Amino acid sequence: MSKAAIDNCIGRRILVVEDETMIAVLIEDMLEMLGCEIVGPASKLDAAIQLARDELIDAAILDVTIRGGQVFPVAEILRERGIPFVLASGYGQWALPEAFRGNPRLQKPFTVGEFEGALNAVCAPRRGD
Repeated sequence: MSKAAIDNCIGRRILVVEDETMIAVLIEDMLEMLGCEIVGPASKLDAAIQLARDELIDAAILDVTIRGGQVFPVAEILRERGIPFVLASGYGQWALPEAFRGNPRLQKPFTVGEFEGALNAVCAPRRGD
């Protein structure tokens, strides 16, 4: 992990929405290496919606298809709250609704470098950095 990524991410609260246990653990491990605080992970849509509404969150990593449906209601809540997010999917950009095609995206399977790049897209440098 790069020093810039760590500096951008350290102490940030990141919501993780992922229903595949191994991928969730991988994401959690990478976030912990970056010094992030993990919110969740949520593996079901209803739990993800509740976390998106109720928790203090700086950014989110959202698996597009989870138990209970697609993650777009969560993305809408985050968008309304002004919280940036990355959409993770094994499908191409074409599979996303038009309203979400401009959001940072993480193509599964992904490398550590790709994950870092996606996270940097939603964890802008803090003021004064």
